[in-house]
Amino acid sequence: MIAPMSTGRSGAEGTGSMSKPLYIAMHACIAAVFIFVLQRYALSATFESSLIWALTFGGCAAGLAYMQSNR
Repeated sequence: MIAPMSTGRSGAEGTGSMSKPLYIAMHACIAAVFIFVLQRYALSATFESSLIWALTFGGCAAGLAYMQSNR
């Protein structure tokens, strides 16, 4: 018998016991830290510019994680 490839879960449901708010916050924080480090150290941007980009990308990542968790 062949097992089905999908369990029927998607988004935050497939993360086991992790709650949706925690999944969204973790996604946003990781994206914000990544873009901050990229801007600040790899591209030598100013601290203020790096912080603005980090907040922007973190907010976008949170929105994306929210949309994905509701699919």
